[in-house]
Formats: sequence, structure tokens, C-alpha cells
Amino acid sequence: MTNGTILAVDDEPDILIALEDLFEDEYRVVTTTKPAEALAILAADPDIAVVISDQRMPGMTGDVLLAEARAFHEAQAILLTGYADITAVIAALNRGGITGYVTKPWDAILLRSTVRNAFERHRLGRDLATERALLLGLLDHSADAISFKDAAGRFIRLNARKAALIGQDVEACLGRSEADLLRDQARRTVEADAAAIRTGEVTDNMTTEGPLGAERWSHVVRVPIRALSGEIAHLATIERDVTEQRNLEARLRQSDKMQALGTLAGGIAHDFNNLLTAILGSLELAGPKVQDQPRVQRLIENATGAAQRGASLTKRLLSFSRSHDLQARATDVNALIEGMGDLFGRSLGGLVTVTTELSPNLPPVHVDPDQLELAILNLCINARDASPEGGTITIATSQERVTQDAELDAGDYVRIGITDAGTGIPPEILQRVCEPFFTTKAVGQGTGLGLAMVFGLAQQSKGRLRIESEVGRGTRVELLLPRSEAPANSETAAAAAPAVRARPASILVVDDDAEVRHVTASFLSDFGYSETEAEDGAAALALLESRAFDLVVADLAMPGMSGVELAATLRQRWPNLPVLILTGHAEAMQIPDDIPVLTKPFGSAELAARLSALLEAARTT
Repeated sequence: MTNGTILAVDDEPDILIALEDLFEDEYRVVTTTKPAEALAILAADPDIAVVISDQRMPGMTGDVLLAEARAFHEAQAILLTGYADITAVIAALNRGGITGYVTKPWDAILLRSTVRNAFERHRLGRDLATERALLLGLLDHSADAISFKDAAGRFIRLNARKAALIGQDVEACLGRSEADLLRDQARRTVEADAAAIRTGEVTDNMTTEGPLGAERWSHVVRVPIRALSGEIAHLATIERDVTEQRNLEARLRQSDKMQALGTLAGGIAHDFNNLLTAILGSLELAGPKVQDQPRVQRLIENATGAAQRGASLTKRLLSFSRSHDLQARATDVNALIEGMGDLFGRSLGGLVTVTTELSPNLPPVHVDPDQLELAILNLCINARDASPEGGTITIATSQERVTQDAELDAGDYVRIGITDAGTGIPPEILQRVCEPFFTTKAVGQGTGLGLAMVFGLAQQSKGRLRIESEVGRGTRVELLLPRSEAPANSETAAAAAPAVRARPASILVVDDDAEVRHVTASFLSDFGYSETEAEDGAAALALLESRAFDLVVADLAMPGMSGVELAATLRQRWPNLPVLILTGHAEAMQIPDDIPVLTKPFGSAELAARLSALLEAARTT
């Protein structure tokens, strides 16, 4: 049994019985003696494959029945007729109403063969229609650009997506090659198509087009299609836009590198702060001993200034490695920019000159000063990179009052503008420059995070970033930040003389760095405290078992037992013993909020003030 269904139509029931007997072993046979009923059956059953109809029937002849059926049904039509009806058969064939005829009385073998051939034509037609529908559905609805070409490269099928990439509609592309339509732009495509046809193997490759920084990446698969002779007759191409995927992969790689770089920066800053603590502490301790030697005193002052600049650089390095929220406070923008002079000189090189146009009497702004400094530096580095021949970068500040603005709250703002006369930014790139990890610089020369960070700073500070640029004429970046009602905090507090100890105290200093430990102990000795040194947590606990101390000063990062772990042990065993943690990198580990912390490098005045306060608090509890 096949799955096919045939419809037999004849006004003589005996003929229908004979037809049923002939075909029931191979097909499902439906019969009727009425032509009108036959049309109704066809309308209700689209799966009927073959219609066998007698020619002479009351009410409607077979050729008319089959012609009407052809108008709405795909069934193959066979006419049963006598020799006298040959004229009607010829007419039916001409109108396309039938695909074959068999004369009565029929030859069973001939009729079986005719029906079998008609059934195969119907099945083949159905298969072709299905494949065509699938192909058209794929072409019309696929997001990929799909095309079929002949061996000469001419389009025989393509979808609207592919035509749009060429800049034409589908009809305009048919019968033409990409070389005809795109000229020299299609050279690489033509070569790749020819190579696929020559080798006869499926190939895939990645292509890119568009300006640097705004490239469109495509993954192209080429499938050679062989004819029955075995030769390559056609080539199918499928182009998938993978630009977003490539960007996401690049962002992931860049994110991993930035995380590793941040960890490295934090570790370097920690070690560097230990060195600076020893250097600055030693210089401060040596200063009073050479007061009668002006030349030596001047050398010490020079070394102290250099070490303090190193401490400032380390602070910036740490701010890069941190991932905490912005610490916004009232900030003097003019003072911050003026304090970046040395940083500009070291970071920008000698090809560009930085000039400032700072408006006097500028109010403070509410912003994280470390992040603002980093933002200004990033903008100046971008301006330098856009000025390969050198030039001038101008940093200007001014005050502006905003009354009606959809993006900003009404109030007073400070405008920071960085202007260069460099190469400028093309419009298609300008609209993407604030995207994270988007960069037009070569690999290893840019992270794509600079402008994204500045944009984020503006948004979190309730301000705005605006960029104006013209190719060949330069770029102006403006950062608008809200005014702070609080006065600006001074970053350079006057160094007070070490406080005189309020009472005798015995202090234990715990640090694995011998030089830092010695400097800290020397400060304590100068303050008048009794000091004892321990190289790690285990040694400190052993000393505490044998004698009493009034306070413990411990480094945060130590092998074996960290300062936090030591403080937790001390609280369990000696709950009234105060602890001060010293750290060169506070983000190295989580420090409980109730443990006092002093960051390295520190001066004697800072250390003296913290110790005095802790001892006084312990005395009153």
C-alpha cells in the first residue's frame, strides 16, 4: 500500500467497482458517480493525488470536470474515454486539464502504469513545491545574507538581506555578478568564490569592511553544488553578521586583561607603599639630625619631595585598580588641574603642550577627585593621540547656570573643557566612542575604557559629557559637573608636630618588612613610647603571652597570619587591647569597619594622632 489517494468518477457503478478492484492494493480509492460531488470531495481533501474521470457523464463532461478541478487542486488528471471522444481529449490536453488519457475498454497494465506515473508526478511536484517554499522561507526570513550563483558568478537566487549589502534590490541583482555590481570592492569576494568552485570544497572565512573602529565583521560559508555530471554548477553563499559577537569577545578579553592589570597594579602599589614608608620615614627621622647642615638638609628635602610624588603616583595606581563606588565630595577643580602639571609632563610626552584657562573664583563641584583626575588625564591622552604632529591641548574651566535642560537638574555647574586641534573623529565613530571597550587604536595601545569611564563619571555625578569633533580640525570634550554647596576639602593638610604622649605606653609593632617595622618603631620611640618589634603574627602572640602591651600596630598583609586575623585573635583573648592596622593596599582583603586603619605611606604626625586617640579611648573605657 502507498500513502496515495485516487478519486474515480464515473456515472456507471460497475465501472467504479472495477476501478476499485484494480487499484485498492496500492492506493486508497475514493469513488463517486456525480461530477459535482467529485468537485466537493476534491475541495475537502487536498491530499488526493490522482483523479480518474470518465468523459461522458450526465450534467458535466469529464474534460470540464477536470479543468474546473485544476483551478483549485494539484491532483493529476486522467481521462477515461472512447475513440469517439478523441476531439474532447485533444481539447482537454491543450487546456491543461488532463495529464493523460486511457481509452475504454482499458488495458489494466497500461492503466496501472498511467496512474503510477501520474502519482509520481504529483509526489515530485509536491516535493518541489515544498522545497521551493522552504527555500523562499529561508531566503525571505533569514537574518543571514544568502545567495545562489552559477559557475560564472551570476546570481540566480538571493534574499533581500544580500541585495541590501550590495546596495540593490533583488531583481536588479539577478543574472549579474558581484563584480558587475560592486566593481573593485568585490575583488576579494570574486577570488574566494573562484577558489571554492575550483576546489569543490565547503569553505568558511571571516571578512571585514568599513572604517577602523566601525568595522562590520561577517562569517562567510561557501558551498559548491555539483550537477548530475559531477561538475560544479552552482555556488551557495551564507554570510552571517558577527560584528556584535566579535565585539563581545573583544570586550571579554579586554575585561580579563583589565582585571589582571588591576590586580597587578594593586600588588605593585602595596610593595611600593612599603618602600615609600621606609624612605619617607627614614628621611623624616634623619631631618632633625642634620639641622646644622643646610646642604644635607636640602638634599633630604629634595628626596622627600621626590618620594611624596612617588606616593601620589601610587595613589593614582591604586585608584585604577579599585572597583568601588565613587567617593564624591566637594572638590576644587582649578586646584586639582594645577596639581596635575607633573603628571601631564610624565604621561603625555614632549610633543604636546598643555595650557590652562582656569576661571577664577570657581565654586567647588561634587565629584570623586581621584576619578576626576583620572578622567582629565584620559581625555588629555586621547587629545595627544589625536595630535601625532604635536600641538597644544587646552584645559579650560568656567561656571554655568542651567535653568531648563532635559538631561540636567536646574542649578550651578562647572564646565571643564579639553580642546585639541588634532585629526578629529569621523561621525560614524563619534556616536560610539563612549561604548565600553570600543577603541580605534591598535591592539595593545588602547583599552576602550577611557571615554566610557569619563561618561560613567559624568552620569554618576549627575552631570553630562559632550563631545564635538570635526575631521581635520580637532575635538572639544566638555564635562559639566554640579556645584557643591559644601566647601572644598584641602588635600594637603598642614603637617603638625608630633603630639606629646599623654601617658606612658608600651606599643607592639608587627610587620614582616624589617625596614618599615624599624621606621614605625623609631617614630614611636621619638614620641616617647616604649616600643617592641615582632616580625609576624605568631611572634606577636608569643610576646603578648609573656608581657602586657597598651596597643598593637600591625601590618595588614603578612605571611602566615594577616593583620586582620591577628586583630581577631587579639579581640578574643585580650578584648580591651586596641589595634591599629597599617596597609599599603586597603583593597588587598576585607577589613572590618570597626578596626582602625592607617594607609601607607604615613607621616609621623598622622601616626602620632591616631595612636594618641586610640590610647585615650582605651583609657576611658
